[in-house]
Amino acid sequence: MSDNVEQLDMELSSGIAAFEGKHFAIAAQILSPLADGGNPEAQYRMAIMAQNGLGMTVNELLAYKYMKAAAGAGIAVAQHGLGFMYLEGECVEKNGAKAEEWFKQAADQGLAGSQTTLAMMYEQGQGVEKDPEEAKRWYRLAGFDEMG
Repeated sequence: MSDNVEQLDMELSSGIAAFEGKHFAIAAQILSPLADGGNPEAQYRMAIMAQNGLGMTVNELLAYKYMKAAAGAGIAVAQHGLGFMYLEGECVEKNGAKAEEWFKQAADQGLAGSQTTLAMMYEQGQGVEKDPEEAKRWYRLAGFDEMG
């Protein structure tokens, strides 16, 4: 059993190293079966590659499927990525409420990018009701003293 786990860990590490080294075709080859097997780290990276056509053709359906799976598993950057998909209507229909929901999950994990995005959403009324007080609160949490 532990040999199998070690093998998967090595494959994941190799796949992530290939991804970070921008060897996307190799990364996709290694990470695809891991993502299909339910590994959230592999799913997140496969989502990025599928969304942007890195090492594979653009595949919005696959990008959304993997991003949602990784976000659901609690990967903060995937929650942010999914929030962005909903905010911009990329790979999925635009939905401000769902964008807010996923950004909040990532923000609650301390992801400053999500806190800042939420602040801007509330400041501009993008996908949510304009709420200057809520905007200020998120800017403060993200480490900014004031808006803009």
